[in-house]
Formats: sequence, structure tokens, C-alpha cells
Amino acid sequence: MRLDKFLKSSRLIKRRTVAKEVSDAGRILINDKVAKPGSEVKVGDVLTIHYGQRTVQARVLQLLENPRKDQAESMYEWLGDGRGLEEGPET
Repeated sequence: MRLDKFLKSSRLIKRRTVAKEVSDAGRILINDKVAKPGSEVKVGDVLTIHYGQRTVQARVLQLLENPRKDQAESMYEWLGDGRGLEEGPET
């Protein structure tokens, strides 16, 4: 699944266009490598997302094309950010 689509489907980022802009700016890493919007995301990948002053990490658990809101959180698990953030980004 494309990175920008995964970020929107999982609701890590609310809009696909915003996910594209963030990844175009080099602020998203997949397994410690800079990712483009069209980069493939696979189960087990670790995403590092730089949100302003915060950096959060999430591991991909499953890929769902069109999940319902209650299914979206099951697509990833939080790995934290090294700064005490355990609940994910503020969106």
C-alpha cells in the first residue's frame, strides 16, 4: 500500500494531500529511510513521523483499504517518541 494512502486510512494523518506534503518534505521515514508518498508500506515496517517539534514512531500491523474509524487504530501500534508521548499525535 502507498505511504500516503496508509497514513490517511490509518488516520495517522487526516488527509491524503497532507500526508503527501509531509512525506515530500522528507519528514516521514520507513525503517529509518526517507520515504516518498508512493513508497510501499508493508506489515512490520516502522514509520517515523516528524510533527513539528515531535517525532513519533508506529509499527504497521495490518493493511486495510477502507477501514471504519474503529478499525483504523488496529492498523498500527505506537512505539512512542522518546519524549514520553504514549497516546500518539494530536490531530
